[in-house]
Amino acid sequence: MEAELFPRGRTRVAPGAVHVPDWLHADAQRELLAACRGWARPPAGLRTVRTPGGGTMTARQVCLGWHWYPYGYARTVVDGDGVPVKPFPPWLGELGRRAVSDALGAEAATGEYDIALINFYDGDARMGMHRDSDEKCDAPVVSLSLGDTCVFRFGNTETRTRPYTDVELRSGDLFVFGGPSRFAHHGVPRVRAGTAPPALGLSGRLNITLRVSGF
Repeated sequence: MEAELFPRGRTRVAPGAVHVPDWLHADAQRELLAACRGWARPPAGLRTVRTPGGGTMTARQVCLGWHWYPYGYARTVVDGDGVPVKPFPPWLGELGRRAVSDALGAEAATGEYDIALINFYDGDARMGMHRDSDEKCDAPVVSLSLGDTCVFRFGNTETRTRPYTDVELRSGDLFVFGGPSRFAHHGVPRVRAGTAPPALGLSGRLNITLRVSGF
């Protein structure tokens, strides 16, 4: 890859919300992608999420540890094939704690991560503005990106509308939000198809979101 005219640097987007570009190196991205491909296979694999109003999310999802459905958690895929959710691996929790420590400092890395929501976006998928508020813990949320670049819209805790900041998330980027920004609205208005690193071998975007349930 050619050197960028203006190299991307670590950015504090809001109090408690930090973007760390290129946090996962190429080998780590490939390893995480291989794990995601295994988790996506049935049973309890990648599914289309249906909302209570009868709509569907355009990003497809698989869960680890606890199964999320609008708007709660269960130990089985209650809105899918009904089987137990796949286990949350300890190494993924360690990755989450390291991410928080790198982004916000070691004092913020206190939670035991036990939930992963893995969303797959094709070129037409989007995610509306929402808050991650179904957990019983305010530990920071960890977001890792693989594949295509997206526009990540990070807003405020009060409303789905402005003020918000649009951040470009590329493959390997880390975004962590906690503290006063833990319950900020956020979404993905755009995915830039065909922008994934060719060597990764992924068409589309994967977002791995790690959370502490508090259950």
